[in-house]
Parts: sequence; C-alpha cells; structure tokens
Amino acid sequence: MQTPPHLTTLADLDARAREIFRDIVEAYLESGEPVGSRTLSKRGIGLSPASIRNTMADLAGLGLLDAPHLSAGRTPTHTGLRLFVDGLLEIGDLGSEEKAEIDSRLAAAGSDLSSALSEASLLLSGLAGGAGLVTTPTRESPVKHVEFVLVGPGQILVVLVFDDGQVENRLVQMPVGLTQSQLQESTNFLNFRLKGRTLTDALSQAIEDARHAQATLDGVAASLIEAGFAEWSGDDPMAGRKLIVRGRANLLANSQVVGDLERVRILFDDLERKRDLIHVLDAARDAAAVKLFIGAENPLFSMSGSALVAAPYKDSQRRVLGALGVIGPTRLNYARVIPMVDYTAKVVGRLIERRGLNLTK
Repeated sequence: MQTPPHLTTLADLDARAREIFRDIVEAYLESGEPVGSRTLSKRGIGLSPASIRNTMADLAGLGLLDAPHLSAGRTPTHTGLRLFVDGLLEIGDLGSEEKAEIDSRLAAAGSDLSSALSEASLLLSGLAGGAGLVTTPTRESPVKHVEFVLVGPGQILVVLVFDDGQVENRLVQMPVGLTQSQLQESTNFLNFRLKGRTLTDALSQAIEDARHAQATLDGVAASLIEAGFAEWSGDDPMAGRKLIVRGRANLLANSQVVGDLERVRILFDDLERKRDLIHVLDAARDAAAVKLFIGAENPLFSMSGSALVAAPYKDSQRRVLGALGVIGPTRLNYARVIPMVDYTAKVVGRLIERRGLNLTK
C-alpha cells in the first residue's frame, strides 16, 4: 500500500468514492470481514463490480483501505476508520431502554463509589461487547482526619476523611503483636503529617518521615503505617489510583478468525499494563466529552490494533475525577458505543453529586 502524500480528508473524495467508502466501513463494522465489490453491489449501491473495484483501488491508494488477505476484499485502515468516525459516522442518542438499564444498575450499586465504578465497567463491557475500563478518582481534597480501627482478627480499617466530605476506607493486615496504644500512635503520626494536605502531596513526604522516625516510632506501629501507605499508593504511588477492568471474556467471544485471536492475545497483554492504560485514559480526562483512540494512534494499541472509546466523569463542581470507557477491536459499533460511554460517564457524575459517594476498597 502506498503512503498517501498528505492527510486525506473528505474533500479529497468525490460523491461516488465517499458513498463506496461509507458502505465498505459500515459493512466491515457489521461483519468484521473484508468487504468485496460483489458485497457492495448487493447492498444496492447501483454500480457494477468493476466500477466499485476501481474506486476501491483509489481509496486504497489514499491510505483509507487495506487488503488483509489475497482475496479481493478490503478493510478500512486505522486512518480510514478515523476519517469515517470524524466525518461520516451518524451518532444518535442512546435508546431509552439502555438508558434505563444504566440508571438502574448504577443506582443499585449503593453508596460505595468503588462498587459503582466496578458496576459501570461491567455494564459497559456487557452492553458494548468489549472490555470496560474505569480509573478511580484522583484525590485532590485535603485530608481532614485519619483513623486506624481494629475491625476483626488480623484486620485494621484505615479511615481517611477529606475536607470535601468524602470518606475513603481501606482494609490492611494487622501486624503481629499490635496493641491499642500502638494503634493510637499510628493514628497520631498520620494525623500530624497528613492533615490539611492532599494525599498526592503528603504521601511521599510522610513515607520519608516514617523512615526517619524509626528510632522513636514503635516498630509495630511503623509496619502498620507502611501497610497503610502501600494501600493508598495503588498502582501509581504518586496518584493513589487504580484501574478497574471488566469483561475480558467478551473480547474472546467476538473473535472470529485466527488473526483476531492473536490480536486479542496482544490486547490481553496490554490490559495488564495498567499504569500505561491509566495514562491513556488520562488523555480522555482532558477532553470535553468522548475521546476515541484507534489502533496505532496510540503506541499502546499499535500491535493489537484495538480501539478505545473513553469519557471523563466529573463531580458537582465540574472537576474531572477520572475516566471510563470501552476497549475492543477496531470494528466496535462506534455509533452505539460513543453515546453509551458518554451517558454512563454523566450518570456516574450525577451519582457522585447526589450521594456524595464514599470510595472504599
């Protein structure tokens, strides 16, 4: 395939080429299979197979179509899919039944934000047929109070209360031999160092303080504080955020050919690189609404040829807290998935606003 001399736009296509290009992409998104001239002629395009083949060759020369096999069938390239989505895709509103399902399932998650986000990831994977992704919020509000509470044999509940009223609870393993006085010592240590500061600002300094204070800080209390730090750090010690992934099995269920299975295997490897995926979703946090990544547009997906549809979710002050989305093969039903992701992000934001949901592990 020749590299086009410049970035192709819709203005470069005449009416016939635009119609054929639209039909090829729509047929590919429906079937996931290469589209041939005979298939297009049967769709009522009103042209002979020979005329269609000539136009398909022109579209391939522009870098919009590719031939994955020796057959005459063509598939859209990542560049072609981007052109289609940006200029030809007709995105409608989400159906009332799908809206009702999203509303009811997220409402049933209760007052725990972690459960609501996990449910959002799960329902997106089911409705869209890909894997659902959600990043937990970045905690920007200063810490108001810290408490270690003994809740059962071998378990300590770490309670963080923030100035904005949010509460974050984490369970940690109780160090052997911990006494009530050591529990209080740990609480006092963290309150002194975290109160009035955001977690992002305070964690690294507090960890350093704990190491320097080992001479005066009880060893058992120090180990409890270290355990608390480990839980708050999550996958990224400077952000304290995690990635929720649901519905990997959907990717296998929608694979039709051996090549698809290989791409899914590579995508599974990508899904394990959670730090990188969080960085990709962070790019969606800066978007006004839905953001779409197709294949090689992002280095993480260059091998798997995947597509990610993502949108930010916000609190009542319109501050971006995190992002959610759907990842799958490039033949995602974009017209359905884009409004689905957008609506789910808005529902999550409304739940946070109405309920002041608590983030627990």
